[in-house]
Amino acid sequence: MGCAGSSQSKEEGNVKKLRKPKPWKHSQPITQSQFKQMRDEFWDTAPHYGGQKEIWDALRAAAEADLTLAQAIVDSAGVIIASSDMTTCYDERGAKYELPKYVMSEPTNLIRDS
Repeated sequence: MGCAGSSQSKEEGNVKKLRKPKPWKHSQPITQSQFKQMRDEFWDTAPHYGGQKEIWDALRAAAEADLTLAQAIVDSAGVIIASSDMTTCYDERGAKYELPKYVMSEPTNLIRDS
């Protein structure tokens, strides 16, 4: 018989740590304002894809935070990270949350608004 805590230690060892997404390029050069609109449209419609609104809110907060804070947010929300760049996540009930790369990082061909 083992102690109940030993299985939790193993699970904690399997937790994926967040990392920055790999650099990516949009299909065509995009301005900062177009890029912001694209992100806003995703987050406005994300809860309609299923899952819990609270988890979507936590994922948005994590996507907009630095890596240390993002890790704390997903951990406290009970989000299970399937891919360390957060493109695929699950909640504790097994609902899947898919995030496009553009909500976590900017494209390499972003045109800065002046």
